[in-house]
Amino acid sequence: MASRAVVRAGRSPPCPRVRAAAAAPAWAPLPLSCSLPPGSNSSSSMPLFLLLLLILLLLLEDAGAQQGDGCGHTVLGPESGTLTSINYPQTYPNSTVCEWEIRVKIGERIRIKFGDFDIEDSDFCHFNYLRIYNGIGVSRTEIGKYCGLGLQMNHSIESKSNEITVLFMSGIHISGRGFLASYSVIDKQDLITCLDTASNFLEPEFSKYCPAGCLLPFAEISGTIPHGYRDSSPLCMAGVHAGVVSNVLGGQISVVISKGIPYYESSLANNVTSVVGHLSTSLFTFKTSGCYGTLGMESGVIADPQITASSVLEWTDHTGQENSWKPEKARLKKPGPPWAAFVTDEYQWLQIDLNKEKKITGIITTGSTLVEHNYYVSAYRIMYSDDGQKWTVYREPGVEQDKIFQGNKDYHQDVRNNFLPPIIARFIRVNPTQWQQKIAMKMELLGCQFIPKGRPPKLTQPPPPRNSNDLKNTTAPPRIAKGRAPKFTQPLQPRSNNEFPAQTEQTTTTPDIKNTTVTPHVTKDVALAAVLVPVLVMVLTTLILILVCAWHWRNRKKKTEGTYDLPYWDRAGNSGGICISLLSEGNPSPAGGSSGRAWFSGPQNPSSPTLLEKCHSSCDFLLFCTIF
Repeated sequence: MASRAVVRAGRSPPCPRVRAAAAAPAWAPLPLSCSLPPGSNSSSSMPLFLLLLLILLLLLEDAGAQQGDGCGHTVLGPESGTLTSINYPQTYPNSTVCEWEIRVKIGERIRIKFGDFDIEDSDFCHFNYLRIYNGIGVSRTEIGKYCGLGLQMNHSIESKSNEITVLFMSGIHISGRGFLASYSVIDKQDLITCLDTASNFLEPEFSKYCPAGCLLPFAEISGTIPHGYRDSSPLCMAGVHAGVVSNVLGGQISVVISKGIPYYESSLANNVTSVVGHLSTSLFTFKTSGCYGTLGMESGVIADPQITASSVLEWTDHTGQENSWKPEKARLKKPGPPWAAFVTDEYQWLQIDLNKEKKITGIITTGSTLVEHNYYVSAYRIMYSDDGQKWTVYREPGVEQDKIFQGNKDYHQDVRNNFLPPIIARFIRVNPTQWQQKIAMKMELLGCQFIPKGRPPKLTQPPPPRNSNDLKNTTAPPRIAKGRAPKFTQPLQPRSNNEFPAQTEQTTTTPDIKNTTVTPHVTKDVALAAVLVPVLVMVLTTLILILVCAWHWRNRKKKTEGTYDLPYWDRAGNSGGICISLLSEGNPSPAGGSSGRAWFSGPQNPSSPTLLEKCHSSCDFLLFCTIF
């Protein structure tokens, strides 16, 4: 069941809550017939009653034109919504009351989160307060009563059932902005409010749930897609502008933070105007499904015969030249005049045939683009059809009225509107409802291909023949000049008189292609070359190896002739000897003797000279010789 807001002016609290009753509007009926509890003294309550009467008379003077309506910006969707006190973010008026009754699907529960809370608490929440109840009606139970200037309501409030009541009451006060709150069903764990910006989150990428109703009249964004939005822009309002979330339904957004840019341009999209912004440290963009490409009005993929209209403006100017603003002139970015209707009433339309069903996610419109003709469409409906006969007017989910899209505000700037959810159709009609002087416009559709699940796409061309016998080749073989490669050219297609020829999408099956290439003849010269080349390679390789071996052998011989033999005591089988010189004469010998003696060890040959003689003959400069 859809949520609903109920404004109940003048509801006075029950008699036992005397101070709360004083906060009721001055036009509320005075509770004169309240029954007193047993044992109470009616005479003692009379002065208090007279005091309350005096207070109500004073409130009567301050009531003015408020009429007890304390409800501000309110959008209550089936799964989420946003509500504010009256005049938010300015000071809320005295003596107002508003009650919101919110319902979601049975089995669901509700979470409420506050983006801002600033209710004066000078009277200890007696006259200015916000009350939240579980349930609706007389059986409701109170969750809490809240007041306070700049109160940080960081925690969310959860209901016990699928119904909740929010009651705002104001008495006499000096300051206070009021409040802004958002709600959603309990399973939306990442709910944010309409006031949250990218600077509130530290992650470079994150996903959050935006409630319905974030198109706030007092908020401001800077930037556009695809360049990005300034980091000071409210996330959810920027999401509405970008077309990734619906203001009526709310939804999930995926945000990517990146480095800021020096300048943010202004644009109008989805009834949100972004303003010019200057340098910021960071910006954010949105991840999307990618189904936002142009469908062919500007490029010419949509042919002229696919664009029709209810009427065409034609006239002859003072020079005698005939002018006709035909439907095919309604191509966005195309120089020249637009399409214009001959009749200016609400029954005019511009129709696009896409040849088959497609997923349409948005539309971009502009005016005449001619400075001398200040014509444009300022509001329009969208109609769609599968056969061009039965038409459906686009409506947002859960809304019983046709959606009226905001069009252009001048003759030259582009305005974008997105369809959430997207339209699946072959035919699209734009039905103007408001215009400036004359109905004139150019447009482009946004979207992508649509392939239904479970069935193949519809063919827009005749199917190919079932067997190859139906195909007869009547094309003469091309003439091939000697010494040149043949040029394979496609048969020329007849040109259309239209300025933008149709670009037909490939939907036919791929034909079987037979190999008709002739194998070239191998000549005798080619065979001889194939034999001689390997032989020459082998001969050259052999010669190189012989030269390398000869050079290596010669170098080895030179080394052998220039070598010298070692002394016989260094050869194998003899004891090795090492002659050392002592650095000082006072060093003791290894045998314990005085300096000038030698210590010998190892076998000795008696017939050969003594080892000491060998040392003296070979090392005349040595003082001692030690044999190991």
